[in-house]
Parts: sequence; C-alpha cells; structure tokens
Amino acid sequence: MINKIGQVMLYVNNQDESRDYWTEKLGFEVIAEETNGPMRWIEVAPKGAATSIVLHSKELVAKMNPGMNLGTPSIMYYTDNFDELYSDLKNKSIKVGEIVELPSGRVFNFADNEENYFAVMEKK
Repeated sequence: MINKIGQVMLYVNNQDESRDYWTEKLGFEVIAEETNGPMRWIEVAPKGAATSIVLHSKELVAKMNPGMNLGTPSIMYYTDNFDELYSDLKNKSIKVGEIVELPSGRVFNFADNEENYFAVMEKK
C-alpha cells in the first residue's frame, strides 16, 4: 500500500545554513518552506526529483519527541490509501501515532520493532 518514498527527513542544528548548503553547494532547489506553529521545515531536492529532503530543527523535534533517534534521517512515505493504511498498521499491532493535519496534508508516524520511526503522508 506504500507506493513511493516521498521525503527523507534530516534533523539539523541550523535549518538556514543547511538550506544554503544543499542549494548553494549541491544545486538543489527549495521546494517549500513552511511553518506550522513552532514547527518550521524546509524541503529541498534536485530539480525534477521525486524524492526530497526536509530539513527539520533537531532541537525542536527533540523537545516534541524526546525518545526519537535524531542521529539518522527519517523516511516519509506517501500513500494514496491513507486511512486504509493507518487502520491496517493499527490492526497489525504496529505502534502508530495520531493523525496530524498539516498545511501540506495529513500525516502519521509508525515505529518498527527497534523503535525507529517512519512517517506516512497523504499529500494534498
């Protein structure tokens, strides 16, 4: 039911410096810069790429999710069957988070057997 990797979430100390690195040094484009309450994220990708990198504040994410491993990137999956996938994972006793409404779409996270978290989004 997951049909592609949409985003890799990278937790950084300085979002603006990281954005500049990816765009100025590697030639990526800024796809989006969004803010939702205290959360700000910057999405960058090579021109025309199907998968992007989202730069999140490591400090803010650590406050919001104290047990989350921020040493490695997280993966954002996209699905066309959001509600069905959410129910299916819950029915399989997979640890899933609440559904969150963001400006860009609905999202929830889930954990694997080692407490590594992944996210699933239904893009608007």
